[in-house]
Amino acid sequence: MRIMIREFHHIDLTARNSFRVAQRAARLVEFDRADDLGRLFADGGPAEWYLLGGGNNILFTRDYEGTLLTPVGRTIERLGEEGDRVRVRAEAGVEWDDLVAWAVERGLWGLENLSLIPGTVGAAPVQNIGAYGAEAKDTIESVEMFCTETCNTLILDASHCGFGYRDSVFKRELRGRAIITAVRFALSRTPQPRLGYGDLERETAARGGATLRNIREAVCAIRRAKLPDPAVTGNAGSFFKNPAVDRPTAERLLARWPDMPHYPASDDRVKLAAGWLIDRAGWKGRTEGRVGVHERQALVLVNRGGATGAEVTAFAARVRQAVLERFGVAIETEVNIL
Repeated sequence: MRIMIREFHHIDLTARNSFRVAQRAARLVEFDRADDLGRLFADGGPAEWYLLGGGNNILFTRDYEGTLLTPVGRTIERLGEEGDRVRVRAEAGVEWDDLVAWAVERGLWGLENLSLIPGTVGAAPVQNIGAYGAEAKDTIESVEMFCTETCNTLILDASHCGFGYRDSVFKRELRGRAIITAVRFALSRTPQPRLGYGDLERETAARGGATLRNIREAVCAIRRAKLPDPAVTGNAGSFFKNPAVDRPTAERLLARWPDMPHYPASDDRVKLAAGWLIDRAGWKGRTEGRVGVHERQALVLVNRGGATGAEVTAFAARVRQAVLERFGVAIETEVNIL
């Protein structure tokens, strides 16, 4: 039997956000499918609402007085095959890493580099999640979404999703107007190893070569070595985006810091590593009060215990200012702040 709507009032959100910030919501509604949303929005819907998936990319700075909506549909199904191409549909409430594991177990290529990224399938297109040279957009075929204005369910082709670096139309034009209910992917039976990022090739080789399982295990090992487990230490993964600067700025910085990591970006810009900038600004591993920068990954801010969202944002502002003063580069937050 499929779950229908479950509703909670004055709910503690500590266990529903990976930063483990202790805030509350006036109302939280779990939905299973678009029909549930149709009933919820039939008369205009809640006056204020926000979509809360796994809570892995959000920082609450206050109690939320509106309605939080959480998808709980967790079905993964194969839609069809054409040659080596396999089409797969996953509901928004599926844990992202469960989908990756499902694909790897069935010999389907395309998601393996995105192993162990926390969060749900429904959040993947919003952020266009990425890691180790891969992004969600590489395999997304289309996105099923509920339109809150018309109460219709639509399918948006990937070409119309406006995917960019940690960006999509769901963060811009469709923000507050559409709720993702499922995502369709096009995966492949043909091996397509992507090993050109960081230590991935070496870690994969150490496990016996570029098989799907070896790549997944290598990615998981690298992530576990570098990133804190949210179940142990409150965090939301990468708190900052890697900044892109124009080429003259990059050349000026490289002249002074030749070891600065840099990668080509769109529009002839150059992407810099925010973690390196934070480290060289002297903030890696630094703690102030109940908030700190992780010891092994400077992109990650951590809750040392009992920190409030306001404390985290104030600390983040000091990190950004330090990078700006040292390098003249502004870094933006990747985490949604509510």
